[in-house]
Amino acid sequence: MNNLEIIKESQKYMPGGVNSPVRAFKDVTINPAVIKRGQGAYVFDEEGNQYTDYVCAWGPMILGHCDEDIVAAIKDTSENAIAFGAPTYLELKLAEHMCSTLDGVDMLRMVNSGTEATMSAIKLARGYTGRDRIIKFAGCYHGHFDGFLVSAGSGVMTEGIPGSAGVPELSIKNTLIASYNDIESVKLLFENYSDEIAAIIIEPVAGNMGVVAADKEFLSGVRDLCDKYGSLLIFDEVMSGFRVAYKGAMSLYGIKPDLVTFAKIMGGGLPCGAYGGRRDIMEKLSPLGPVYQAGTMSGNPIVMAAGYATLTKLYNNLDYYSHLESLGARLETGIREAAAEMGLPVVINRVGAMMTIFFTELNEVKNYEDAKTCDTKLYAKYFEHMFKNGINIPPSQFEALFISVKHTGEDIDYFIKTFKKLGDSSFR
Repeated sequence: MNNLEIIKESQKYMPGGVNSPVRAFKDVTINPAVIKRGQGAYVFDEEGNQYTDYVCAWGPMILGHCDEDIVAAIKDTSENAIAFGAPTYLELKLAEHMCSTLDGVDMLRMVNSGTEATMSAIKLARGYTGRDRIIKFAGCYHGHFDGFLVSAGSGVMTEGIPGSAGVPELSIKNTLIASYNDIESVKLLFENYSDEIAAIIIEPVAGNMGVVAADKEFLSGVRDLCDKYGSLLIFDEVMSGFRVAYKGAMSLYGIKPDLVTFAKIMGGGLPCGAYGGRRDIMEKLSPLGPVYQAGTMSGNPIVMAAGYATLTKLYNNLDYYSHLESLGARLETGIREAAAEMGLPVVINRVGAMMTIFFTELNEVKNYEDAKTCDTKLYAKYFEHMFKNGINIPPSQFEALFISVKHTGEDIDYFIKTFKKLGDSSFR
């Protein structure tokens, strides 16, 4: 079966033919490729077409597809263990490695996804503080937990309306919305709900309104407000953890959260997540404390083996991050120069190996309101041009593209060369 035949057949059995909405290519006019295999920086579809991959499974494949050490760890473990629902030495190895190499992570709890990590961290923060309300930021995505699926109305004081069908208002009544990179919006919420706010959850480097990094002064202000009012600060590093730096965005800013969530990279491409932080907070979790959270497959041995292989390889090769920074800078500079030559209005936001090209007339994109000014139809044309020329990038303006250590300078140059060819077409 070819790509289109598989997609059409899949639509009979899965909503939209996919198991996650963005895979449906809903915002563009071409059909998705059905990926059969990946190797290094490349993926191949069912028809044998090759694509240089800048999606990287939405971030996890920092070591490239089918890294030999990760594959070996999976194979070796699977010969003796699939699942037990019981303690294993492998989960100790990964937990010990993370706690000993990350700042401010005294203890952690393994889970199976980023959504599970963030929703569990919120529950723990509420249990620790005895408060119910949380603050999140417009444009930050923390998974599909009901309490996070909120659309802000006019003004930062709006408590929010459900952002998805199936989410009752009762589920989001304790979620307050602030504006990213706007400390005054956070201050206003604390002034009105000072003793009710359990925690602030924030992506220090946002990735789902496109890549938008927090200003250091803003993030420091958020930390200070949490300290002042006795609320916890949760960094959602599901995307940025181990990617923008081994120790995540918190190491770039020098700001320590009370809790931090991880996923994506830490499983080596397998479903995995974790949340961790200060010992006194983490000890509130059952079986030590009153906050109940469980998971039959949490700490699955195969996943733990893949995660340990991934994180130890990254930690033992920290020069990978300078390589990723070099490639990212080369891509950013090339696209910026090409866009200027074509008279194409874009803003490029990049942190290490995460980058977004925003098609907007603005001079900068600092928050969700800025991101919403983008020309999504223009982005769709750009996406289709790149895809048809063998470059796999996110099919949405509001996502990040990722670079792996297996990408080469030649791959980056081909991306820039292909981008420049937009000027030869009726792009605008």
